[in-house]
Parts: sequence; structure tokens; C-alpha cells
Amino acid sequence: MIENLDAVVLAGGAAARMGGADKPGLAVAGRTLLERVVDAVREHHPGARVTVVGPERDRPRARYVREDPPGGGPVPALRAGLPHVGAPWFALLAADLPYLAPEHLAALAAAAPGRDGAVLVDAAGRAQWLTGVWRTEALRTALADYGGRSLYGLLEPLDPARVPLAGGPGDFDVDTPEALERVRAELGPPDRSEHPRS
Repeated sequence: MIENLDAVVLAGGAAARMGGADKPGLAVAGRTLLERVVDAVREHHPGARVTVVGPERDRPRARYVREDPPGGGPVPALRAGLPHVGAPWFALLAADLPYLAPEHLAALAAAAPGRDGAVLVDAAGRAQWLTGVWRTEALRTALADYGGRSLYGLLEPLDPARVPLAGGPGDFDVDTPEALERVRAELGPPDRSEHPRS
């Protein structure tokens, strides 16, 4: 049982397939995608220290850091965020997971002990490398010895437990405007009375 868990949320990508939009700041049902992810972490573990790798924002409340160079990809982003993790375990998450719920994090945390981590597997059988829970020291060791740019190349050798996404949507993240519209249709539109947060 994992009793102490932090989180690193990667929120600095270019969102090319979204036309360069500020994807973490896009609203779904009154909250930004980034807020939804951070809220899920804090509902799962209220004491979690959350580090967001990306531009600083007024909300959600978190520690904000930037990778070098900004937009350099998930491995440099992980290198920037991992030093701020103090717990023995941490969740590594994308900022565009509108369906992420505390139950997903609980399932990952239940599967991880005895391994170096656990990763969510989507309905198509693909490991979602930015939806996982990892042993902090194992990631620090792996990252120190890793010269590649692929998150798969870093995380796959750790042989994490695979946690099936039971009854979830086909697309767990939001990569295209069409996917965003599907999510808004299912979860609700943004609150039009609010200005988009940046």
C-alpha cells in the first residue's frame, strides 16, 4: 500500500495537433485540463506535492518549473520535475487527461508495490506512459543512466505492472480538436462565463 505519493505533471508540450493551442489551459466542464489532473491527484492523496513542468499559471496551485529547453520533450521535462519529488512514490502524468479520476490513481498505487511502477493500459492495449505511478529512486537511477529521448525507452525496461483501463474511453487523453469536442460532449462544455486561463 502506497501511503505517501507526490506527482509530476507534464504541461509544456507544443500541442501541434491542437494547432499550437494552450492545451493544458483548455476548459472542460468549468475546469482546465490541467486543473482536472491536479484535482484528481489531490483527491487521491490530499498531501501530495504537485510539480507542474510548464508555464506558470495562477491555477491550479502547484510548484511550476520549466525544462531546458522549454518544449524539449517528456524526458527533459521529467528531469526538471523529478528533483522536486520528496515522496518515495510519485505519479507521472500528462496535463491532458480529462477522464483521470482518483480511482485510476488508486488502482495504479495498488499495483505498483513490489515493482518499480505501474502504468495504465488503454482499451487498445497501449501502455500510457504518462499515466503511471513510479518508485522515485528507481526513476532517479534510470534517468541518471539514460541518454535517450524516448519515454518508452526509459520506462519500459523498469517492467511496470500493467493496469487495464476498465470501461474507459478509447482515447484517454486529448490530442486533437475532435477529441476535445468529444470530451466536452461527454463531460460538459466549458463555463462560458469564465475567461480561458493561461
